[in-house]
Amino acid sequence: MRTPLILAGLAMAFTAGLFADRLVPHADAQSGPAPLTPQIVNLFSMTDEEIGNLIPNTDLRSRTLAAVPEGTVGVQSGNVMRHYHADAHEIQLILQGEGSFWLGDREVQVKPGDLIIIPRGTPHAGSRATTGRFRALAIKLPPQRPGDTVAAPAP
Repeated sequence: MRTPLILAGLAMAFTAGLFADRLVPHADAQSGPAPLTPQIVNLFSMTDEEIGNLIPNTDLRSRTLAAVPEGTVGVQSGNVMRHYHADAHEIQLILQGEGSFWLGDREVQVKPGDLIIIPRGTPHAGSRATTGRFRALAIKLPPQRPGDTVAAPAP
């Protein structure tokens, strides 16, 4: 009978997950979610300090605005190293700033109003703002798990 083996495997995976959650740093995921409530958030008037503290070793601030099991919506300000997410798709809407943005193996120019679709596993960011500071609305599908930011080498 395979049921005891399956249950033992599930118990071991659950236990490993508990330990991994305590060992893997959470700084590279968006900050904790606020309860999903009806609200209006003006992303243009939000200051960098309202978005959040700088994430260690980056020039990036991030704040989760809405979180559900299917995905998160957040605002990001600044820059981050070239990286990819193994488990989450990302969609960014550039709100402020103009400059270059790494998308896959090419460097492209972006400006306010550009929607960037980043399938999981696609290297991105490593951007350089030439006008202002980048600010983007970031959607992660499913929610980015802790530890799902993997540094990507330069092309």
